Amino acid sequence: MSLIAAYILIQAEVGKAAIMAAALREVPGVPETPSAAGPYDAVARPGVREIDEPARQVNSRVRALDGVTRQISRPAVHG
Repeated sequence: MSLIAAYILIQAEVGKAAIMAAALREVPGVPETPSAAGPYDAVARPGVREIDEPARQVNSRVRALDGVTRQISRPAVHG
């Protein structure tokens, strides 16, 4: 049985990463929001059951957060 996971890599405006990360924790469907090192400021890990689910349910909510300048969704299939 394969396990599907999704990761949304998020970049924030300079000086707004903390505000954006706090708002990200409130987005429905995103139980995990670890910090990131490197070119991205945060990672959203939405709970998904289908490979294209993150784009349909969560991306628009993340994009609407104050301070988000860029996001990239990456599905992963384990197993």
